[in-house]
Amino acid sequence: MIEVTNLTKKYGDHVAVDHLSFQVEKGQIYGFLGPNGAGKSTTMNMITGYLAATEGTVTIDGKDVQKDPEEAKKCVGYLPELPPLYVDMTVEEYLKFVAQLKKVPKAEQKKQVEEVMEMTRITDMRGRLIKNLSKGYRQRVGLAQAILGYPPVIILDEPTVGLDPKQIIEIRDLIRKLGENHTIILSSHILSEVSAVCDHIMIISHGKLVASDSPEGLQKLMSGSAQLELTVKGDFAAVKSVIEGLPEVDMVENLESDQEGCVKVRVISGENVDIREEVFYGLAEKKLPIMEMIHKEKSLEDIFLELTQDVAQEDAVESVDAGQTADSEQEEKEETEDVSNL
Repeated sequence: MIEVTNLTKKYGDHVAVDHLSFQVEKGQIYGFLGPNGAGKSTTMNMITGYLAATEGTVTIDGKDVQKDPEEAKKCVGYLPELPPLYVDMTVEEYLKFVAQLKKVPKAEQKKQVEEVMEMTRITDMRGRLIKNLSKGYRQRVGLAQAILGYPPVIILDEPTVGLDPKQIIEIRDLIRKLGENHTIILSSHILSEVSAVCDHIMIISHGKLVASDSPEGLQKLMSGSAQLELTVKGDFAAVKSVIEGLPEVDMVENLESDQEGCVKVRVISGENVDIREEVFYGLAEKKLPIMEMIHKEKSLEDIFLELTQDVAQEDAVESVDAGQTADSEQEEKEETEDVSNL
């Protein structure tokens, strides 16, 4: 549905988006993750044609955003981070105006405006001036204008910003419902939001795509060593002796226990290995009862931090290398000048 190839945006010497390439399949909800300043909004603005790319191409349903902008934009409904609202209009006036701009057939305009107001729960606000609405309701009006015309692709940049917890749940439910008939790209830095509604996650850091997979696939990819935390009735030496004798166990650590007569340990095993059953039977055989067992897995937050920190470190190393190269070149130049002066 959307194909992004070698997409780049530069502001002078600053590279906001660095040769991004990815594909968005039809009928999926994609989460676009990244820390503040990672290039999410810039990428979305280029995909929708709001911003021209320095390099690269974006095609939506086979239509190039730069070469055939009108046809490409017909396929997209967009909610920017700051909704494009005319605050001196009422909600209903504004949505009717947007329907006309989107060239919704005149016979369908009233029906569609009513439907999107109902979807976004703003029907009661239809006669209110937008400037008198709370931030949360303005966000809903912005979402309503993105849905109008029922485009095949809906792009949402931070759609739940400014909403209260109840409204956030309602918008998430709406996004899931829209995902049944639309392709959706959802930008956010709220990881729980993305994991709750998205089929596929793309993580961007410093303008580069660092991961693209399903939430489950990312967890599997980044799982690394498996960890168990156990609270066992007995002493540490006996527990450690049993567990270290099991295959695939790399390390047993003694943790502080708040239960009298019990020991708490962390067991680290090989990659993608589940040793819970072996640990249970091994300790049961030695009459060391397990009071608690927790299987620790990396959360989406852990994965996000690990991936974005790796890119930050790589960029820091590149900057240092570039600085050292520049310093070396300057030193060589000064030495040459000194020799020529002699």
